[in-house]
Order: sequence, then C-alpha cells, then structure tokens
Amino acid sequence: MAGRVIFDENKCKGCELCTTVCPVKIVVMDKERINVKGYHPATVKEMDKCTACSSCAKICPDVVIKVERL
Repeated sequence: MAGRVIFDENKCKGCELCTTVCPVKIVVMDKERINVKGYHPATVKEMDKCTACSSCAKICPDVVIKVERL
C-alpha cells in the first residue's frame, strides 16, 4: 500500500528517531534546511517508496508526523 508522509517541519526537533524505524529507509534529516527552532527537520527522500506503515509517526515524541494511505 502506498502512502504519503507529512511533517510539521517547524515543530521537528531533529531527534532522528523517525529515521531509525523506517523499514524502507526513506526518512532522512534535511541537512539543507533549518526550521524555526534551529534544527534540521526530517523529510522523505523518495515518497513513492513509502509503504504507509506509520512507524515514523508512532515513534515521534512530538507528534509532528502524519501518514496518509493512498
């Protein structure tokens, strides 16, 4: 099943927990950008590979990730 991951990037504190649990390793830290809190936010590098497993959203301590099934 395909999915789409949406981050509330300005609330992300860059803890990287979401990057450790993604089974297809598509969640990464965006080293090119800095959010309003001064952190590199998480992002998805290949959205078409998302399986909508929601592991990233479940582990996020700040509830900044939403996963939609397509």
